[in-house]
Amino acid sequence: MGQDTQPPEEGRADVPERVSGDEPLLAARVHRPSDLMRLLGGLLAIALVLAVAAFAHATTSGLEKDINEGAVGAPDVFVKIAGLVSSIAVLLVPVAFAIERLIKRDGLRIADGVLAAVLAHGVTLATDLWVAEAAPGTIRDALTQPQSGGGLTDPVHNYLAPVIAYMTAVGMARRPRWRVSLWAVLLLDAFTMLVAGYTTALSIVLTVLIGWTVAYGTLYAVGSPNVRPTGQTLLAGLRRVGFRPVTALRAEGVPDAADSGDRGRRYIVTLEDGPPLDVTVVDREQQAHGFFYRAWRRITLRTITTRRSIVSLRQALEQEALLAYAAIAAGANAPKLIATSELGPDAVMLVYEHIGGRSLDSLDDHEITDELVRSAWRQVKALQSRRIAHRRLTGDAILVDRSGRVVLTDLRGGEIAAGDLVLRMDVAQLLTTLGLRVGAERAVAAAVEVLGPDTVADCLPLLQPIALSRSTRATLRKLARERSAREREAVLAASEAAKRERELAKAEAAGGSTVADRAAVPAGTHTGARAGVKAGAKAGAKAGTKAEKAEKKADKKAEKRALDTALDEAREEDLLAQIRQQVLLIRPQAPVEPVRLERIKPRTLVSLIAGAVAAYFLLSQVASTPLSTISQADWRWVAAAVLFSALSYVAAAMSLLGFVPERVGFWRTVVAQVAGSFVKIVAPAAVGGVALNTRFLQRAGVRPGLAVASVGASQLFGLGAHILLLLSFGYLTGTEKSQSFTPSRTVIAGLLTVAVLVLVVTAIPFMRKFVSTRLRSLFAGVVPRMLDVLQRPMKLLTGIGGMLLLTGAFVLCLDASIRAFGHDSQSISYASVAVVFLAGNALGSAAPTPGGVGAVEGALTFGLVAVGLPLEVATPAVLLYRLLTLWLPVLPGWLCFNWLTKREAL
Repeated sequence: MGQDTQPPEEGRADVPERVSGDEPLLAARVHRPSDLMRLLGGLLAIALVLAVAAFAHATTSGLEKDINEGAVGAPDVFVKIAGLVSSIAVLLVPVAFAIERLIKRDGLRIADGVLAAVLAHGVTLATDLWVAEAAPGTIRDALTQPQSGGGLTDPVHNYLAPVIAYMTAVGMARRPRWRVSLWAVLLLDAFTMLVAGYTTALSIVLTVLIGWTVAYGTLYAVGSPNVRPTGQTLLAGLRRVGFRPVTALRAEGVPDAADSGDRGRRYIVTLEDGPPLDVTVVDREQQAHGFFYRAWRRITLRTITTRRSIVSLRQALEQEALLAYAAIAAGANAPKLIATSELGPDAVMLVYEHIGGRSLDSLDDHEITDELVRSAWRQVKALQSRRIAHRRLTGDAILVDRSGRVVLTDLRGGEIAAGDLVLRMDVAQLLTTLGLRVGAERAVAAAVEVLGPDTVADCLPLLQPIALSRSTRATLRKLARERSAREREAVLAASEAAKRERELAKAEAAGGSTVADRAAVPAGTHTGARAGVKAGAKAGAKAGTKAEKAEKKADKKAEKRALDTALDEAREEDLLAQIRQQVLLIRPQAPVEPVRLERIKPRTLVSLIAGAVAAYFLLSQVASTPLSTISQADWRWVAAAVLFSALSYVAAAMSLLGFVPERVGFWRTVVAQVAGSFVKIVAPAAVGGVALNTRFLQRAGVRPGLAVASVGASQLFGLGAHILLLLSFGYLTGTEKSQSFTPSRTVIAGLLTVAVLVLVVTAIPFMRKFVSTRLRSLFAGVVPRMLDVLQRPMKLLTGIGGMLLLTGAFVLCLDASIRAFGHDSQSISYASVAVVFLAGNALGSAAPTPGGVGAVEGALTFGLVAVGLPLEVATPAVLLYRLLTLWLPVLPGWLCFNWLTKREAL
């Protein structure tokens, strides 16, 4: 923080009042994560209300009936007077509040409120138009009431929602008197309208939610006034607690707020007399940093490993003060807290004695001695002796002062009376932090010397990335990428060296054989001898061919052994594995099975949500399909669909083996593709098959890198073939009903949409980097593998033919399913079926649900209806197709999966 200070004048009693301090210009507005959370919550609540209106028609009708019956006895005069008073007051109260704010020169808040009110009015008009023109009848019935003169009431109140948006945006909720008065007026107005039959209960709820959501959306978009205390406020707060500050400078090297969460801003304050002070300021904006990360950790991790993601400023102040006193009482070296104070309603400060020094992260490697490492462990031992958990033992939280004393800072995230699991997490974290700087051996040796072998061994189940801090996990990921790059370079270097050695050996062998041939035929040899030489040459050629084949096999085996050896030599263990090894050398019987800390994984959560939506969709489809439709199916076409479904597994094996130059059994590959039908149910469609095929090729003798490259090449060719077939069949679909061979407008619109998406992705750096990184990791090594395949035309032909056969088998299976229920009279062209299948399959691959459940069914049904197939035919046809290609193969797939596993083929 920069200041404009002047030297104090002698004999002046008002010198402290003339000291000023001002930070560099702060942002006038900030975007609060809490506003975004409320916006998302409001949108979710609006969606829930509309879902209730759409699907719980009986409940909403019963509620309206009960309200109408209860309102019959209300005096008409009372209802009219209450309506008149509330209508006037609902406009006067906001105006009065605006006048009061303008008098206090707070016009920016009023401007925010007016903007929110205007936006809310626009949203209500759009909602009214949507309900009147396009919404389902159940939603219209739940949000409107018939009027006596004809017509319907407004679904959303055009004046009530803007008032609520205005009230929320200007911050009336933080002023109790105004909040109570306005809510009383709003409730009275809503009650009179409900009793008079001018609205419905769901309409009122939707109106409130729209106003509330638009207000927080506006606040997050334009930002809220910055409540960070200025330098003048900080210095004034220090004076209130008895200090006489001169300057206040912002401390450098503050850790990333995304990881530190609510650590606050740190200042070094110099006084007129006495040593300087370390001051930490925490405001609401700083406290909100990292909120989403902490909230996500609280949802996905077990409660015993996470603290509350939201605490008030008062709670944060009290927690840090308590931990500071407790740490010193336990005998640990911690900053001494000497004063605390509030800096207005939106910030607090904590004043510590100044500790000059550097953090562990800023020290050079040679400065981190064994004694310093042991000293760090002694501080942790002192805390744990009183069951105090630090929870942030990263390099920036360990301070080394000028005398070499280790001090633990950043105690605000700690816990008093911590459980065993949290204490063991501290040990695991510090082991990793020190291991990153001094190595696993020194870190473990110092920990065992200070804490004892049993305490260190008990932390092994917690030695997993999820239990470590965010910055530590990022460092471990970076080291893993560097380690993989070194292993890759070592393998490539070994491959090049082996290739050069083989070429040199062949050259030497060729030179030796030439000399031997010349010596075997001297000049002047007679005719019989020449005939014998020719016969011997033929026999030698045959033997040479066999020897050449044997030599090639030997070369491949030698190359494989050389690469495996190079990979083994280059392979490096990660830091956590090294720490485990060092601990197990001391305590071989120590438990190493990781403790389960995750309550639910992100992919599992997404799959559950998507699966629930898919299950609802499927059940609604099945319920809407009459049993008579199924009983009237043509079973000859059903049998044909079964055959086409079985043919797809043969085609899948061909498409994979076409990109594998090595010899792999064909029928065992077919069995692996059948096993993939089981894997698709327990993993997303785009993930399970790739992992299974890669593992199968590795077990078949293909090196891991080449197996990944082969599967990547197959996927890349499949993607290209999928796009080309989609465009080709889409083109044919657009021209099949016209004389001119021109594409349809739908195809042109689709191509333009794809082109725009590609341009958007390539134009935005973040998205371009994201896509390029994912594609590079997915198709790494594909180009060299494709060069190997191109040298074997039959292999390439097998792969491409398998892809075309696979697509054709699925298209014919879907077409046979349609004909089974359409009986040929309502069937559509093969080109249309192909377009629908290719689009639905692409959507299913992108869906996070196992096997694309829900997404594929919806896309196929919608596509078939769009190309002219009746819904009563499309629904059972799609269900039959998915039954044959997804659900029925699960049991055979499970049997094949177990069979391959027992034979170590997976």
